[in-house]
Amino acid sequence: MLTQLLLLTCLGAALVGGVFFAFSSFVMKALGQLPSEAGAAAMQRINMVVINPLFLGAFMGTALLAAACVVAAVMIRTEWRALWVLAAGLFYLLGTFGVTMAFNVPRNNRLAGLLPASSQAQAYWPVYLREWSRWNHVRTAAALIAAACALVGQLP
Repeated sequence: MLTQLLLLTCLGAALVGGVFFAFSSFVMKALGQLPSEAGAAAMQRINMVVINPLFLGAFMGTALLAAACVVAAVMIRTEWRALWVLAAGLFYLLGTFGVTMAFNVPRNNRLAGLLPASSQAQAYWPVYLREWSRWNHVRTAAALIAAACALVGQLP
């Protein structure tokens, strides 16, 4: 059962990490090349559309799997792979899910409260791009590290 848990955690973390990697590697750069009003409006739309069962299922489902990894690591603490299982769970829970909730979501909420054509939105947009992207890089790396740890934890 642990092998299946690690496989699903690996796949979920890699999938979520891939989505975040796309934002880090080209989506935010493209939005940053638009005029502030257009970039802010596009990001506001993205932040609304991302709240859907498919993405949230992968994002939140992987968080549940990661929590199960932490519990499993405690249960198998004497096995060599316990640290890999624990690392997979913690990297995803803290570095991906936690960073999203603590740093990306509050910036999204602040952006959502602004009219894209307003002077406040135009002043905030470059700050948003810089700060949101920085934290997105962190959660991307954490998700991919979690996937790698889950993969190594499956080795015989």
